[in-house]
Amino acid sequence: MPELPEVTTTVNGLQKVLPELIISNVWTDLSKKNQPIKQFKETIKDERFFKEFKKLVTGSKVIKVKRRAKNILINISGNYTILIHLKMTGHLLFGKYVFDKKNNKWLPDKNERESLFDPYNRFIHVIFAFSNGKHLAFCDSRKFGKVTLLKTSDIEKLHFEKTGPEPLEKSFTLTSFKSRLLLKPNWKIKTVLMDQTIIAGIGNIYSDEMLWLAGIHPESNPKNVPTDKLSKLYTSMKKVLTKGIDFGGDSMSDYRNIHGERGNFQNEHNVYRKKNTKCGKRGCSGVIMRKVINGRSAHFCNVHQKLFH
Repeated sequence: MPELPEVTTTVNGLQKVLPELIISNVWTDLSKKNQPIKQFKETIKDERFFKEFKKLVTGSKVIKVKRRAKNILINISGNYTILIHLKMTGHLLFGKYVFDKKNNKWLPDKNERESLFDPYNRFIHVIFAFSNGKHLAFCDSRKFGKVTLLKTSDIEKLHFEKTGPEPLEKSFTLTSFKSRLLLKPNWKIKTVLMDQTIIAGIGNIYSDEMLWLAGIHPESNPKNVPTDKLSKLYTSMKKVLTKGIDFGGDSMSDYRNIHGERGNFQNEHNVYRKKNTKCGKRGCSGVIMRKVINGRSAHFCNVHQKLFH
């Protein structure tokens, strides 16, 4: 699932191309009549919702594109915000697309950049058409992604009331970090880091990397981790997330930026998906292990990452 660096990379790209454009049309093949799945009722996967969604956003101007946690927020005129969550395999692409009637699918225009033709970019299920002839395409091979519409003035209160603070904000201090982790003192620290009500935006990849860098075993309980180690974890969190953004996100799986290009953070992994390889920490004799913790895989060094419990 795209995490904070991937979503930030997407938002930064969209903020350069979308503001001031008018949405001229919206298309999807995801909407269903009498949608049977409850959590899809207030999204474009429900036919009735999509009809209202299309009516409200068509003719609107894009004001700004922002991120909150793992969500992409496209503020449009009329006090509305299009919220997009990429879920497991989603990513957004920007360019000129044409509809292939024969195969009932959208394809990049033949003159578009080569990267949009990457096989990972072929699963187009939502299209926003804009006044300049360009399109925003939602590519999602597993169709888990979410697209909905909310009142901009209500979004923080109604949708993010229980979402944790942003880890890269200056206001998120070491003291704040420690207090957030200690809201779940007896949980496994790997699980706490990924809990979106504790801290926003961190997932499987970056939690593994920051715990490796800090030398903390993922099964440690926050209440038992020494203060100096928590300080190291705080610094490691900032460093790893910033590096993820600098390298354009992680494309070990489906993620691509808005131009259809791969990020490069997968080439910088110290631990994630490096099972049975020698630990890369200088002077460490450990081997990278993999273990399932509360249903999620964790990768860690069996020597320098200490268990505090």
